[in-house]
Amino acid sequence: MRFEQTIRFFSLSDVGMRREKNEDSTAVRMVTEKPDWTHRGHLFVVADGMGGHAVGELASRLAVEGVPRAFAESDERDAGGALTAAITQTNARVYRKGQSNPSFERMGTTCTALCLGPEGATIGHVGDSRVYRVRGKQLNQLTFDHSLQWELARRRGISVDVAEMYEPKNVIVRSLGPEPAVEVDIEGPFAVLNGDVYVVCSDGLNRHVNDTEIGVIAEFFPAPEAARMLINLANHRGGGDNVTVIVARVGPSPPAAGPDPTPPDPTAPAPAWLIASGVAVGLSLVAGLVSFAFAPVTAVIMVGVASLFLSLIGFRLWQLWYRRTLERPLHAQGRTSAWRAYRSADVKLTEGFVKHLMEIESDLDEAARIEEWPVPRAEYEKMSRSAKDSLTRKDLESAARSFGAAIDVLMQAQYKSRRTQRAVAND
Repeated sequence: MRFEQTIRFFSLSDVGMRREKNEDSTAVRMVTEKPDWTHRGHLFVVADGMGGHAVGELASRLAVEGVPRAFAESDERDAGGALTAAITQTNARVYRKGQSNPSFERMGTTCTALCLGPEGATIGHVGDSRVYRVRGKQLNQLTFDHSLQWELARRRGISVDVAEMYEPKNVIVRSLGPEPAVEVDIEGPFAVLNGDVYVVCSDGLNRHVNDTEIGVIAEFFPAPEAARMLINLANHRGGGDNVTVIVARVGPSPPAAGPDPTPPDPTAPAPAWLIASGVAVGLSLVAGLVSFAFAPVTAVIMVGVASLFLSLIGFRLWQLWYRRTLERPLHAQGRTSAWRAYRSADVKLTEGFVKHLMEIESDLDEAARIEEWPVPRAEYEKMSRSAKDSLTRKDLESAARSFGAAIDVLMQAQYKSRRTQRAVAND
């Protein structure tokens, strides 16, 4: 990744629909000078506190204050080492704070930090907050949840989806604060490509919004609209926890900046020449077999050509495998030495998804009329008409964004109504 590449991002945190306090915290550190970029790069941090009675709020705030500062000041040469040192130091600080007061005894927080810098994308991670990447119509989860479900799935060799059906939810097995030392997962560095979209979020999002929906919204909505839509969707479906989202979209590098210094991405589709070589091998072998009875010399030549192409393909596949092996270092506890996403989902904007947004909008509009939310009707109805017109024209992207805007207007009215009711109840 280059310093000249733009990153359009938006960060948003919400208390949810059932909690009194927001124990999530977030921080974004965007460098503006090239020496700072060369030293470290941009940093995006999400922390989800736990402990109750404002203890979790304190823990998460300590995390998002401490990690960026320690990361910027670290003398470690690479981003992974700097993230490890920063999170380790911050854990010690949270632990000391927890030991200083009996009421802080249960204090803890997740901490997930994404660095976009000269080395590419590097992640430092403790807990079950997540980093997703959307690229090439696919969403990949780049972090491993440090939860009871995921740990048991790993140890038993079963699918996480299966474990989630039987094991208790929301049990964290690793976090900052409870112990004087903590193990930090480092993922990457991964190559950063033009158009990549990264989502850093607390588990309040993925409890209610599935991976495909996260991918579609992150890919087809601008960063501010995507963050608001993701939070609105989580809250519409219950909002059982605080929810925090950072959406960061990587823009193109200016032509004058020259080639990207980061290594090629090992997860990219096979290049065209590799596919063409495979076709050539197949045709050569078929032609050789057909002509063997009539022209043995020609057949031998064709088989020889096919063998040469086959050797080249084999060498290229070995290169891809080798780079993939190097892409992610050996994970703690020996999970894997080869790059692969912890979870993946296809990202495709379908008419069914857009119609689902239309149903949500309709349900919210009905609730708004019944409960008399303070909806700015002219603004809402303009967006609703635009969305339906776009859907009629099969302009799915415009329709999805317009429905998202209409939903946001209704949800903001709902939030305002709830705040008013809460204030009256507290008087």
